[in-house]
Amino acid sequence: MAVPAQLKAVQHHLRTAQEHEKRDPVVAYYCRLYAMQTGMKLDSKTPECRKFLVKLMDQLESMKMELSDNDSITQEVVGNAHIENYALKMFLYADNEDRAGRFHKNMIKSFYTASLLLDVLSVFGELSDENIQHRKYARWKAAYIHNCLKNGETPEAGPTGMDLDQEADGDEGFSGHAFSQGGSFRVSSEDAGGAAAPGIGFTAGSESGPSGPPSIFGNVHVPPGAHAPANTPADAVKPVPTARTTAHAADLPTGQQQGDVRLSAEDFTKAQKYCKYAGSALQYEDVPTAVHNLQKALKLLTTGKE
Repeated sequence: MAVPAQLKAVQHHLRTAQEHEKRDPVVAYYCRLYAMQTGMKLDSKTPECRKFLVKLMDQLESMKMELSDNDSITQEVVGNAHIENYALKMFLYADNEDRAGRFHKNMIKSFYTASLLLDVLSVFGELSDENIQHRKYARWKAAYIHNCLKNGETPEAGPTGMDLDQEADGDEGFSGHAFSQGGSFRVSSEDAGGAAAPGIGFTAGSESGPSGPPSIFGNVHVPPGAHAPANTPADAVKPVPTARTTAHAADLPTGQQQGDVRLSAEDFTKAQKYCKYAGSALQYEDVPTAVHNLQKALKLLTTGKE
């Protein structure tokens, strides 16, 4: 079913959902949820839009039933971490290719899709300042490199010359149409250049960002949860298995007593996130990051302070 013109702003999010239908149903589900929520705000009154949104709601209900045993669907804190980790892996792959001077279609698409998935994070609440800047940089980079290659120019690698006070709009200069027809994230060894950009250590869930240079994206800091290997290829971006959490913030009272420490629902949510980041880090055998986040969770649960 074609996307009505009034809902054009979410067409690329819906295309991303379609591309991930089998690869990662969780990503597909939340992309459609974002499109439905945004579409309701854009136009829910005209007949064609109402018909489209009702069909989208039915599709979401069907997916929710099929994925009813998946923690990323049933628990928002897990779903949030899943989408954020996926977006960051795509971003880091594209950024490494960019910094190594390897400009190609797959890396542009990875930048652009990462920006779309950062849009999707808004279904869980307001975006962090880090993710807002991250999204601006990814969308700007996609437009900038796409236009350079289109005009036969050589792009500048890295954040040099980028104006982060502006954000490339989906309809100005770059709309993602270059990837609208069956585009894939498969990267050949030639595209990947055989060598990764210099590795940079990340501390997941750390407010200070990278554990290497103070900032690797100019004014754009890596949001918590970024710890993909520096040479992560785009087709290796797979869902991070999620461990079943023992308690969900929504199921907890406003505060619980833990020894002499009174913990709020927000404290439990933060502790869950630290544990989730630790679990994700272990997928990459990143023991220091896992230990760091488990220590943060333990400190929060035992002292009530971060």
